[in-house]
Amino acid sequence: QVQLVQSGGGLVQPGGSLRLSCAASGSIVSIDGANWHRQAPGKARTLVASITRGGTTNYAEAVKGRFTISRDSAKNTVYLQMNSLKPEDTAIYYCYALIRDETYETRPYWGQGTQVTVSS
Repeated sequence: QVQLVQSGGGLVQPGGSLRLSCAASGSIVSIDGANWHRQAPGKARTLVASITRGGTTNYAEAVKGRFTISRDSAKNTVYLQMNSLKPEDTAIYYCYALIRDETYETRPYWGQGTQVTVSS
């Protein structure tokens, strides 16, 4: 059974940094693409960053130049490095990945979510 398990997050002061991790476990052949999304209280979930199988990245305007999405294929893990954090970055962050399993079927999976709070 494939799972996405997130780690990282927590409380940080404005201007600080955090790194989120999203590790895929189970019978995995590859991660074919992955996103990070976030959902602030009372707001819809929005796309923050994405990375394709080939490594092409895209970012929401609100985080460009501050956040970096990356992947370690050997570890089946996707990361979100967040720098120069602002209070408006406060949200629950979710990873999403298209995972090719041992049957060579590609299916979407969500992580469990992790809270990021930016406050002094």
